[in-house]
Amino acid sequence: MSEATITLVNPQTALSLFGARDQHLHRIRDTLSVDITHRNGKIYVAGPQDAVTQATAALEQLKGIAERTGSVDATEVAQVLALVTGRNELGPGTGNPIKIVATGREVRPRTPGQIAYVDAIRKHDLIFAVGPAGTGKTYLAVAMAVEAFKNQETRKIVLVRPAVEAGESLGYLPGDLYAKINPYLRPLLDALYEMMDYDLARQLIERDTIEICPLAYMRGRTLNEAFIILDEAQNTTVAQMKMFLTRMGRGSKIVIAGDSTQVDLPSHTRSGFADALYRLKDIDGVCQIRLSKADIVRHRLVQDIVRAYEETPKRRKQ
Repeated sequence: MSEATITLVNPQTALSLFGARDQHLHRIRDTLSVDITHRNGKIYVAGPQDAVTQATAALEQLKGIAERTGSVDATEVAQVLALVTGRNELGPGTGNPIKIVATGREVRPRTPGQIAYVDAIRKHDLIFAVGPAGTGKTYLAVAMAVEAFKNQETRKIVLVRPAVEAGESLGYLPGDLYAKINPYLRPLLDALYEMMDYDLARQLIERDTIEICPLAYMRGRTLNEAFIILDEAQNTTVAQMKMFLTRMGRGSKIVIAGDSTQVDLPSHTRSGFADALYRLKDIDGVCQIRLSKADIVRHRLVQDIVRAYEETPKRRKQ
């Protein structure tokens, strides 16, 4: 028999963690066959040692979600239980630990949603990632691309972004073409330089083994044995998205990341990202992963900011 204790700083966290009528608590108890009690701001877990270890890990992860987002839903409980037990409730492989090894460091998905995202990239050739800022859509995709390149699973990495301005005009920036498009591609470069030695990355870019280019430069090409990432996909038009998707060649993998709440296209212009999500949803081999506020891993304030912008329109309607 083993015991463990988890301390809750905020009493409200317990309400979110346990769920309405303690439904989340009952599910953890039933799944892991442990006793869980709560008193004086602490959670006490008792049972067989392995079960207590798993229950404690699950409760700590759910506690983190509750503290970041203010709530925990049944899907998140199922994802966390699948993760800690290794049971494939969410599909084959999801419960297995996923490790992305980069130069001199490890990059790990940190939430159940991110784990499902990385798992989907491993298993599918065309992946759509939908989610708010800070959920790791671009960062994890670049990490997976670097891993695939180092393992010789791909010959080329192509990082693509539409050159759409977010409320500011960049057309009169000084310099050559690369200098002008650099601000658009900076987020991809930042992620790349975290995954790979800077000098090596620059050499690979100079040799076009790693290619970073605006979406418009993809027309007319066929990319074979390439790992292709389209970032900020919500800012593509329907025609641009169709053009991009048809660049996919033999042995290639495409990850398309976007945030449907941050479209910078002109008004009345339909987002190619939203259009593709609808058109391709039933095609076998196409995977759509939806990340949520619970998957945000930036500064804790980012989740509050995302929530505030989601709630503002509702308040205005009242």
